[in-house]
Amino acid sequence: MEDTRLVIDVIDNGGQWTHREWRMLRYLGVDTQILNNDTPLKKLRDLDGLILSGGAARVGLTGELGNCAEYLSLEIPILGICAGHQFMAGYYGGEAREAPAPEFGAATIELVNGGGAIFEGTPSIQTVWESHNDEVKVLPNDFIITARSESCEIQAMENLAGDRFGLQFHPEVNDSEYGGNMFENFVKICKKARDRI
Repeated sequence: MEDTRLVIDVIDNGGQWTHREWRMLRYLGVDTQILNNDTPLKKLRDLDGLILSGGAARVGLTGELGNCAEYLSLEIPILGICAGHQFMAGYYGGEAREAPAPEFGAATIELVNGGGAIFEGTPSIQTVWESHNDEVKVLPNDFIITARSESCEIQAMENLAGDRFGLQFHPEVNDSEYGGNMFENFVKICKKARDRI
């Protein structure tokens, strides 16, 4: 019998919670594995989606995230988390810089512009878990801001095509109240994209 599960892999950029991202996907019945960020593009499986994990301090700012630029050439939904979000912004013409007020621990975010597809079904004000020294300061062209906080204007972003998503915070950490919903929504996005092919 053919396995019809979605295939969404996690690119490990050195973040401390990469295994939690993998575990969230497994819990949702997704066929998933963790790959080093130097995995050649041609060695990736036939994917329905991809997550670019968080990373060590400053990597989102320096752009030293292995082959993440090549992964962003894939025509599948991609979710960038923390450093992955910062790298994605830079790749598409935005910019990440050192945060005037680094965030560590619980923070309150506010959804804007309708919140976008990742936040579907979640409240407009919610608590998330932050762990970053850097943040996206310049939004890439063809992206909209979908969440902000008092100290970070671009907590989340989504492109107009609806297949690139960035989150400054960590939805995979239990302290992010609706993180599980965000992973469910990303899985739904990937399924819709696969069904359109």
